[in-house]
Amino acid sequence: MALSRIWSAFILIAISVALFKCVYFQDVDIFSRMVVGKADDPTNLLKVDGIIPTCKTAVDLCINLVGVMALFMGFMCIAEKAGGIRLLSKIIGPFFSKLFPELPKDHPAMGYMMMNFSANLLGLDNAATPFGIKAMESLQEINTEKETASNGQIMFLCLHAAGLTLIPVSIIATRASMKAANATDIFVPCMIATFIATLAAMLIIAFKQKINMFQPIILVWVLGLSAVIASLVFYLTTLNAVGVQSFSKVLSNGLILFIFVLIILGSLYKKINIFDAFVEGAKGGFETAIRIIPYLVGMLVAISLLRSSGTFEVIISGMKSLFGYLGADTRFVDGIPTALIKPLSGGGARGMMVDTMKTYGADSFAGRLACILQGSSDTTFYVISVYFGAVAVKNTRYAVGAMLLADLVGIITSILLCYLFFGK
Repeated sequence: MALSRIWSAFILIAISVALFKCVYFQDVDIFSRMVVGKADDPTNLLKVDGIIPTCKTAVDLCINLVGVMALFMGFMCIAEKAGGIRLLSKIIGPFFSKLFPELPKDHPAMGYMMMNFSANLLGLDNAATPFGIKAMESLQEINTEKETASNGQIMFLCLHAAGLTLIPVSIIATRASMKAANATDIFVPCMIATFIATLAAMLIIAFKQKINMFQPIILVWVLGLSAVIASLVFYLTTLNAVGVQSFSKVLSNGLILFIFVLIILGSLYKKINIFDAFVEGAKGGFETAIRIIPYLVGMLVAISLLRSSGTFEVIISGMKSLFGYLGADTRFVDGIPTALIKPLSGGGARGMMVDTMKTYGADSFAGRLACILQGSSDTTFYVISVYFGAVAVKNTRYAVGAMLLADLVGIITSILLCYLFFGK
């Protein structure tokens, strides 16, 4: 119900803003831009697709996802038949049984969730999505109210949307391409911001679901992960930009291949029909990718209307005027567009980050803040559309509010860290 209201609000607000601009500013082309406008049109100053091109983009996204979904869900099916998922569930069971108290002991969903978190941690978006959808489907099997999100599904999605990532490789690469003096200088702030946002998401949902976060098992895992991240941060700060990117490529892609090898070896040991299992899982990946098309089209169209109507520009201008009137430092406002767009569109936020660096400079305060904001969270509404859509959940309960609150924590943390590291 909350998602339905937000979706309706997006559309109504966007059209209201467009109508106001058409009447009072004589912008007679605004409705055309909102419906059939194209981002690559030189006359389209906002560089945003209208709703018709956006529909095609949404379908293209899902079609492009088919191959990746088929590959990873095929391997997941092999791993499941070989017992690998249950083995992983047993390893993380003590921690997840406290964080997901309604989940049965050693349930396969634990293994899928762990693989999703691991893929996110390494910045492997293509791998994280199939793992996450498989986790949602597994959680849906024990959900007694099929159209209503369960506690476990909400906890999982909020942690996923917080977007904990160890190495923001794409951001570092973009900064390097834009001639930043030190492309990796945003690495530590990004790491801290995304980690705090993830902890905030965990605490918000734990409070809502009355989960005691001071249980010894939870504390050991959280502190252990904190120590691992701190160690990695310390090591990576000793490397230059090229070294960070090389290390990330080897770690991320090498780990995927290592997992494939383990799955194949385990299935050979268990003497299962490997290729038949792969095909069985791949079919499910194809069906899932097609099933999410309506949900993705609906959400991306609403986001397109918000952006093409100029609603974001109105918000940014208002914020700048407000903070200027209050006598506060307004440098951070120039980097805020990335934060506002990030929950709605990953590609849009990336484009806004690049535009901010082009406008103010890669080493400017606004440019660095946009980079930190880009790396501090995932695309909330995309995640909601895809993951809840994959299991046909209509009532998301408090998931949207909790995820946006965690996003807000990430935004505030990013701004404070930017002032701490680069504010002088």
